[in-house]
Amino acid sequence: MAKRKKKRPSSPLRRLGRGLYRTLVVLSAVIVGVWIAYKAASRRPTTAGDTDRPPQAVVTDDPATQDVDESKQTLQRKEGTWTFLLAAEDQVSGSTDTIMVCTYDTVNQKIGLVSLPRDTLVDRRVGPYHYHKLNAAYPNGNIANPPNGGIAELMGAAGEVLGIPIDHYALVDTRLFVELVDAVGGVEFNVPVYMNYDAPDQDLHIHFNPGLQRLTGQQALEVVRCRKNSDGPGEYPNNIYDAYPDADIGRTRTQQEMVKTIAKKILSNPQKVGSYVDILLRCVKTDLTPGNLLWFVEPALGFNFDDLTTATLPGDGTKSYDGVRSVYELDAEESLRIINDCLNPYTTDVTMEMTRMLRAD
Repeated sequence: MAKRKKKRPSSPLRRLGRGLYRTLVVLSAVIVGVWIAYKAASRRPTTAGDTDRPPQAVVTDDPATQDVDESKQTLQRKEGTWTFLLAAEDQVSGSTDTIMVCTYDTVNQKIGLVSLPRDTLVDRRVGPYHYHKLNAAYPNGNIANPPNGGIAELMGAAGEVLGIPIDHYALVDTRLFVELVDAVGGVEFNVPVYMNYDAPDQDLHIHFNPGLQRLTGQQALEVVRCRKNSDGPGEYPNNIYDAYPDADIGRTRTQQEMVKTIAKKILSNPQKVGSYVDILLRCVKTDLTPGNLLWFVEPALGFNFDDLTTATLPGDGTKSYDGVRSVYELDAEESLRIINDCLNPYTTDVTMEMTRMLRAD
């Protein structure tokens, strides 16, 4: 009877190789499973329908031959490009203290972020409600639609000024600054001006010297809220001065820089994405679904912040219109240039006729 050959024991190196192979197989399966689940849960966001603009006529020497240019009846959207209204409520008045419009081109990986001064001149009516400052479109924290305005009215007013449709909105509770900054362990930020403001009725106390410093969430919120400096105790205890040489326009620049700083810190810590989503769901009202937010994760992770362009629409905030003082009349030509450079979601330029940038009295 033939003797059986004894099975040679596996070498430690071979056992290690088999163990690593099994581990890689399991990890690959997990990664594939997660990727499939992510793709199944994510939903491509919708875009707003084009505004109902009348066809533009082609003018010729002979009035009888004037006709409608069919090519101008519909404006073509850029592929993979969305527009967003970003707004934060004033904790005192309930109106929108900060108004920004953002366009994200996910194909070319470019983002434009433009601040609209809150007193930007408009002339709109919602039922009996007639207003002339952009932030009055959202009065007293009313997110509903007419009769008293709301987020839909604010989107419509901003889109009318800019001449572009606004696809989605994000209405930010100021707690978002606090919680996001604390979640990433604070941020390094260059405070641009001296800040000294006290409002005991709001339990608000802002005291910063200019310069680079590390900010907690609460401090970051104080920096972006500061617009004026109080004189403090003394001969003129109620005297208030603008913190910035260019008043509220300076504050909008600080808000833009803070948004950019926080976003960079968030994307540098993607392992905390679960915490970020939880904070966003609690502190942001938006018409984007969780699936829409997931859809933006993939392009956002590859975004280079050198391709983020920020601007504030220029103008004059000392004007009057229809008896309303201190409205902000936009510099139409320069604002149109910014709209086309930063926000235009179309394949062709926005024209002055598409916008509604009013002239003051």
